[in-house]
Amino acid sequence: MIPRALSLILMLAAPAAAFAQGASHGGHAGHSAAPSSGAETPATKAYREANAKMHKDMDIAYTGDADVDFVRGMIPHHQGAIDMAKVALQNTKDEQIRQWATAVIREQEREIAEMRAWLKKKGVE
Repeated sequence: MIPRALSLILMLAAPAAAFAQGASHGGHAGHSAAPSSGAETPATKAYREANAKMHKDMDIAYTGDADVDFVRGMIPHHQGAIDMAKVALQNTKDEQIRQWATAVIREQEREIAEMRAWLKKKGVE
């Protein structure tokens, strides 16, 4: 069974995955900043900015330690989910989206705190 936080992330990521399938495959396959056919709303602009920041921050210097590299890469990934959820909260009128976004923020903040504590315990930050 998929943990609830993961299923929420996957649900929020589904629109991005659908977009990626239609995007060009240059650069970071499926994650190009290709223009969409829709209007560039303030929410769209904010999602694009959150996505760009997340990808920039995930471009870590790898250590060769698979565990450390995973955790160091996942922290900005989780922060990206938080940033996207905050955009959703600022723009949604749908109560279900509000609930999902709130849960994503809560769970991702918890996991980030756990990961930072793990890195600190390992003497890596």
